[in-house]
Amino acid sequence: MDDAPADFTIAFAAGVTLTRWTRAWQQRQRRIPLAFLQTDDANQVSALHEGLADVSFVRLPVVREHLSIIPLYDEIAVVIVPKEHPLSAVDSVILADLAGEDRVPDALSAPDAIELVAVGGGIVILPQSIARMHARKDVVARAVTDAAVTTIAIAWLEDRTTAQIDEFVGIVRGRTQASSRAIPTPKTPRPKSDTKRNVATAKTRASQRSRPRKPRGR
Repeated sequence: MDDAPADFTIAFAAGVTLTRWTRAWQQRQRRIPLAFLQTDDANQVSALHEGLADVSFVRLPVVREHLSIIPLYDEIAVVIVPKEHPLSAVDSVILADLAGEDRVPDALSAPDAIELVAVGGGIVILPQSIARMHARKDVVARAVTDAAVTTIAIAWLEDRTTAQIDEFVGIVRGRTQASSRAIPTPKTPRPKSDTKRNVATAKTRASQRSRPRKPRGR
């Protein structure tokens, strides 16, 4: 009996949605189960170096040494303010609108920072996906149109590029199943008996075609 294939482990930064890529993987690689590891800024790269994950969806910037990295998309920054804050009345702001506002400590986690915003402890700027993850009724998020965007990328160790990693990266980059680099399923060989039968039939037909016809009597 064949051993069960090892899991393919995907690490991902908070806020990254994996569904469209994992669904495609499960359609193409049903025998290889997926496992998941949510990371933060501290371990989104170390998870690769420590062998905890095959690939990692990271929020740039990261230390790029020994990594292959492909940027995927950018996400805008939003400011979180209390629901009764004057800025809650507008659709978007610029950084100048936030001048003079108290900021929550940078060391706080996103949930703790938003909790502090809710009780009037300041404002915080976060990537939009993180703000959505921790949305609550007593705060609002407004786009900061001139703030730096955050780039999400897929990363893996450049010297550990396995066939499975190549396949998954291809899925993320939009490679279709028809153009997949995965090893194709071999064609079923034709039985030898059928092959001999077909060869014999072909020789018989060729012989009949080459045999001269007798003239018809009048």
